[in-house]
Amino acid sequence: MTIAGSQQADAGSVVPKPPILAVREAGLRFGSHTLWSHLNLHVHPGEFVAVLGPNGAGKTSLLRAVLGLQPLTAGSIELLGAPVRRGHRHVGYIPQQRLIDRGIPLRARDFIGLGLDGHRFGLPLSSRTRRRAIDAMLATIDATSFSARRIGELSGGEQQRLRIGQALIGNPRLLLCDEPLISLDLNQQRTVSSLIDASRRSRDRAVVMITHDINPILGMVDTVVYLVAGQARIGTVDEVLTTAVMSDLYQTPVDVIGARGRILVVGLPDTAHEGHEVAPEHPPEGAR
Repeated sequence: MTIAGSQQADAGSVVPKPPILAVREAGLRFGSHTLWSHLNLHVHPGEFVAVLGPNGAGKTSLLRAVLGLQPLTAGSIELLGAPVRRGHRHVGYIPQQRLIDRGIPLRARDFIGLGLDGHRFGLPLSSRTRRRAIDAMLATIDATSFSARRIGELSGGEQQRLRIGQALIGNPRLLLCDEPLISLDLNQQRTVSSLIDASRRSRDRAVVMITHDINPILGMVDTVVYLVAGQARIGTVDEVLTTAVMSDLYQTPVDVIGARGRILVVGLPDTAHEGHEVAPEHPPEGAR
């Protein structure tokens, strides 16, 4: 099925900087199942993109394609003007929040340090330089107070802050986030999303985040990519999350209601489960 939706600069607007990420006519299918096709998306420096949609729509597969882990069946993806590849030093990745086993002896500061040298070639950093970089990141994510503790002893929110620090310590140009807020309480969601947004603003870093609920990041998002049933809509929150667009995507009456600075989507099919109760995406076999 053809995916509708692309980004265009408004007439008379300032010409944007070259995109950090360029997805052109991209398609991905597994056997007879098409996740998406003719997908066009340009992500510019400092832009915050939210990827939404029901389970199995291909959200995680899109991130895997950007990471160079999932070959496309059509089209191309470029990062900083070159084809994407595995282990790109300018890409940071924050996985879904899963509690780390208490028996793992790794300290919090050592966990952060794992993200510092993964893409570095040649001579390693001096121990002093490395220590200073880790200390600075611990302070940035407000994790200094538990830096010497084992990561398995920390709360889910504390562990997720460490994942953010590990992803950011290499100073990536693009930060990919796969459901980083899931299983966190509201206070933890605010803390984690604020850290991600602050890193974007301070470094002009692009962020692409899969989320099941846009409300915790509603004030941060520039662009929405909504994937469902081989289709997509791309635009601002006000352009995509409307009654007309959602009803068209799902081919059934859907109401989008704005209330108290939040967005509620009512009437989605049972298979969509969009909202706070959504579980992580489970794509078809091989899609992840």
